[in-house]
Amino acid sequence: MSTPVRVLPGPGLRVQLMATCLCDAFYDDVARATVEVLEYLGCRVEFPEGQTCCGQPAFNGGDWPASRQVVRHTVRTFAGDVPVIVPSGSCAAMLAHGAPLEFEKEKDRPEIEELGRRTWELVDFIVHGLGRTTWPGRYPARLAFHRSCHSRGTASSEAAETLLTSLAGVTLVPFGEGEQCCGFGGTFSVSFPHISSNMGTLKLEHIHAVQPDLLVSGDMSCMMHLGGLSEKAGKPIKTQHISQVLRDALKNGGLLPA
Repeated sequence: MSTPVRVLPGPGLRVQLMATCLCDAFYDDVARATVEVLEYLGCRVEFPEGQTCCGQPAFNGGDWPASRQVVRHTVRTFAGDVPVIVPSGSCAAMLAHGAPLEFEKEKDRPEIEELGRRTWELVDFIVHGLGRTTWPGRYPARLAFHRSCHSRGTASSEAAETLLTSLAGVTLVPFGEGEQCCGFGGTFSVSFPHISSNMGTLKLEHIHAVQPDLLVSGDMSCMMHLGGLSEKAGKPIKTQHISQVLRDALKNGGLLPA
């Protein structure tokens, strides 16, 4: 991943929140938790009202002309020079890697690359942008952390594990084939549903084997896929986005209102 613009920590730091399509449609509390965590860290969170999507669905589906239209809108919407924070490794990877790729021969590629450099996945920003390597509060649970495919090659998964292992009460439990894809893959799960579900089922077998209290991820699409498969199989597993874990830990420690 391209190295994002480094920012100095401190009260009043302005950031822009990219809430993502999945927050809008299914996981509104993830967006809420992200704001609460960022505000606890002293950030002033701005929410550009015109935001829609990062452009990844069309990009993955091969419709790059449509994806470029969405990306250009995103660049206009998140204009400025402040960090853009995304509670999704998938969307962050799209803006840092996918978008520059599809704009390789476009004259406005520098604008696209500039947004990619300012875009941070949430926990990557906390650990590597703000320099926080421990997290206060308490969260008494055995957690299994799912590394999403889009966070491979980035610092996001390592940042998540840094914060989770520092958290009082947390036991982070490893499981087999931890690097295995959950099988969702966006449009992949629609085009190849049987392969997708078999991949997810294999992942769940390893997760269930260690009996965690909670499955945590930095990507809501993975949570939705694995949660849905486990429920359909009659073995429901509780899932939570890492922003919710961090927020709830603050509440458990009396650092945020319950």
